[in-house]
Amino acid sequence: MAPAARRVFDLRVVAATGSTNADLMANASRLPSGHVLAAETQTAGRGRRGREWHSQAGSSLTFSLLWKFHRGTDALSGMSLAVGLAVVRALDRCAADAVMLKWPNDLVAQCGAEWAKLGGILIETAAATNGPATAVIGIGLNVDAGAAPAAMAQAATSLAALGRTASRNLLLARMLEELATVLTGFEAGGFAPFAAHWNARHAYRGQAVTLSGDSVTTIAGIAREADAQGALLVETPGGLKRVISGEVSLRPAAPV
Repeated sequence: MAPAARRVFDLRVVAATGSTNADLMANASRLPSGHVLAAETQTAGRGRRGREWHSQAGSSLTFSLLWKFHRGTDALSGMSLAVGLAVVRALDRCAADAVMLKWPNDLVAQCGAEWAKLGGILIETAAATNGPATAVIGIGLNVDAGAAPAAMAQAATSLAALGRTASRNLLLARMLEELATVLTGFEAGGFAPFAAHWNARHAYRGQAVTLSGDSVTTIAGIAREADAQGALLVETPGGLKRVISGEVSLRPAAPV
């Protein structure tokens, strides 16, 4: 890492653990901001909505980052999008510049006629009442072909399958460098300064999509941009709807 990033982060690597996110959340009160835990294998890795994160030892880059903010959780809207932007910027620097972003927290790449998942982000937050927030940012990236199992509901890919090779050490270093810049900027100004850059990498912009979740009515329409708070604007027959991330999943609309 560049010297500036080395001053920000404290990195620990383990051979195996249940979940790097769970480990950091359990110890957040005693760990410093900038503590990073990377694991070769996670036996209970998780994605959003309780989904299992599939990975194989040596084939994935999986790590979590603890970051302590001066503001409360109500000021963290759009953070998963800002983190995604930091990751694609790092991948750009490693010659993997075809990676795009799927709202609100996935990294995708074009495989034939569809977008396939390359990685994902899981953010968990905690805060004392009206106090500053602590975020644990989990990132998983499929690096080698073995990291993208066939038996998944969503198509998956890897950097190797895209013809890109990069050391996982280098990938992690570049991601932490970009995260240091983005998280510092996010603390100061929220998602708004990053919105235009995120929208330039928005995989489903202008495409027909459906959004659904356990506690929301399904929304169908044309995905437009993400706004200054990170909400997705969707053009529907009933007008423009603003969708906050929460536990909502985006899928391309089924062909008519």
